[in-house]
Amino acid sequence: MDIKTCSSTLPLYERISRKNVVKNFFEIIIFFLLLPLPVYRIIFLRDHTVDSSYWLLAFLCELWFTFYWVILISTKWNPVEYKTHPDRLLQWVDELPSVDMFVTTADPELEPPIITINTVLSLLAVDYPASKLACYVSDDGCSPIILYSLMEASNFAKLWVPFCKKHNVKLRAPFRYFSSESLPLGHEYSREFQREWKAMKDEYEQLSRKIIGAVVEKASLPCDLVKDFEVFLNIERINHPTIIKVIWENKRGIADEMPHLVYISREKRPTHPHHYKAGAMNVLARVSGLMTNAPFMLNVDCDMFVNNPKTVLHAMCLLLGPKNEKEVAFCQCPQVFYDGLKDDPFGNQLVVLFEYLAKGVAGIQGPFYSGTGCFHRRKVIYGLSPDDIENNTNGKLAKDHKLLQISFGSSKDFVTAVADAFKGEKTEFAKSLENSLEAANQVAACGYESGTDWGKKVGWIYGSTTEDINTSLIIHRKGWRTVLSWPDPPAFLGCAPTSGPTAMTQQKRWATGLLEILVSKNCPIFFTLFGKLQLRQGLAYLWILCWGLRSIPELCYAALLAYSIITNSPFLPFLPKSQEPAFYIPIALFVIYNLYTLSEYFATGQSIRAWWNNQKMRIVTSMSAWVLGVVSVALKILGISETVFEVTKKDQSTSSSSSNDTDGDAGRFTFDESPIFVPVTTLLLVQLMALAMVVFGMQPRARGGHGSGILDVLCSAWLVLCLWPVLKGLFGKGKYGIPLSTLCKSTALALLFVVWCRRTTMS
Repeated sequence: MDIKTCSSTLPLYERISRKNVVKNFFEIIIFFLLLPLPVYRIIFLRDHTVDSSYWLLAFLCELWFTFYWVILISTKWNPVEYKTHPDRLLQWVDELPSVDMFVTTADPELEPPIITINTVLSLLAVDYPASKLACYVSDDGCSPIILYSLMEASNFAKLWVPFCKKHNVKLRAPFRYFSSESLPLGHEYSREFQREWKAMKDEYEQLSRKIIGAVVEKASLPCDLVKDFEVFLNIERINHPTIIKVIWENKRGIADEMPHLVYISREKRPTHPHHYKAGAMNVLARVSGLMTNAPFMLNVDCDMFVNNPKTVLHAMCLLLGPKNEKEVAFCQCPQVFYDGLKDDPFGNQLVVLFEYLAKGVAGIQGPFYSGTGCFHRRKVIYGLSPDDIENNTNGKLAKDHKLLQISFGSSKDFVTAVADAFKGEKTEFAKSLENSLEAANQVAACGYESGTDWGKKVGWIYGSTTEDINTSLIIHRKGWRTVLSWPDPPAFLGCAPTSGPTAMTQQKRWATGLLEILVSKNCPIFFTLFGKLQLRQGLAYLWILCWGLRSIPELCYAALLAYSIITNSPFLPFLPKSQEPAFYIPIALFVIYNLYTLSEYFATGQSIRAWWNNQKMRIVTSMSAWVLGVVSVALKILGISETVFEVTKKDQSTSSSSSNDTDGDAGRFTFDESPIFVPVTTLLLVQLMALAMVVFGMQPRARGGHGSGILDVLCSAWLVLCLWPVLKGLFGKGKYGIPLSTLCKSTALALLFVVWCRRTTMS
């Protein structure tokens, strides 16, 4: 791939800064309203010598809230967007670069194969020369059903890919394209198209029946395919050899034919750590390096299908060019979800997060890698820095095969491929992908990484269940920039969790993994001081890494609020009459902050109800999943237990509508017996007991003449309102009710807290 340097060539993209002076003004106002709270604690500490520990804890919480707001507004301050021009690509390059596409799946029960197949089919049909593409599917669950599904899907793809390109189909995931039962009619649709459409839909329905039938019945596979499945006999999910199958190979290198399709299930043994998704991604990088060695790699989760057929072209606009070659490490597409429940009842569609935070950090050193929908530069994943390219160190490294073997492993074939990737040269492959299977099996073995730099300095980085943030942190530390690709329509669409336990499991995994990074040697504070991580980029990383940790001051503050009511002690500002204006600072903060967040939802086209649902779920998540995430990391630090990667259950909707209103129970919060719901239920019961004491006049006499005020009571009532899904769970039945075991534990903890509070008033 040669990049042209003609000065008259039009740019491939435009970088557009989005200023919002009014929004920035209100962010500063909120900061100056937060600041008086910790200052108030310091000034009036002398008046609270009896309960100084309680006052000091409130001071620390408010100081944390102020600091967290500072790093938040620092991240959002300079939003940036990129407008790409894929029609200009051929003015810049003689030929388009190759792209290896990775799809990861780990559990055929939690991640139904039909979802994975639709993701694969959408990738195979993108608007890009098929001879430049290869799709690798990592099956970490070692399921013969996944392989069977891919084989069946490859036969369908030979019809689907030409159909999409012939008729310029916009939605290239069949389950979305055929979601409407009605045949496209009208003068703009020819009879030939209608005939082909119906035939294609029949083919897809037949494919779906085969795959779903194999999953439901778990029947024996067709006899003519037995030879391909013998390796699955008598193996366990965590104890099996490497299985690599070339399902389809574009041997003639025809641009309009179907891309390569390869199945991979890496070797797993109980005696070897497999490092969850990060380990699977590193195997994909090595196997693809031996087979196709494309300079760019796209990775998507099994539920993130291509929504914009020109996605790869848009990404190449941001990755190509003489300057970007030396500066840009990866191109991240935001996570956007399809068929989300109306008004986002579980608060997990992340619309505001990506609109403001992702674009904000794009204006600093670049967006974080979010684990899916990301185009990586292979040599960056292999550990190169911008300085290596600028000083031509990569060329020297490429010549030292012995040094490369120390870092990348003992496979001579793979080391040769790494050297070619460093030099930016095409690898001379064997005539058939099948010929590289022996070397591919070697690099996919569970012991191959022993003594190498995989997971430490090269590849996806180990040490956290959120390998995406860990990896991008290492990349930014080296001085790389990253870019955000947000084409219209969005590049990829995925499915968000549609139940309480599933949403909480996902949030707990995120909180756990992020906190693991914060307390590790990869803490962004170190990289800002000793690496090339920019200060504001480091603060942005600190903001996201503290997701779980922020639950502790929030939980403490909520508990202190209840403590002040139960013990009739002052908590929120209670000042002499001459200073009464300070009484209105918390009120102003509450009003302005909520109007500020509400404006963000309006600006992104969401409703007041969506805003309210997200406010509720943020509190519920913080007091449940994030608390458990902190506990998990604490147990890991103490050496009591290790953190576990928990796969999020994927639910596929076949409707093209924007909501599932046909289901009356859609959006209702559900519960299970997981300990994740104990902290939030306990907190709710504590607040209810505190409010009951106010209503029934059971508060003790205030000490010093100052007790809890109306603001304390109103804040407690507001917190109960925010915990509405849990409050409904107290009276719900079945999966919509809090299990008795959780309720008993929470009630016991709440009573202990109330008893302790009352005893402190007597001492």
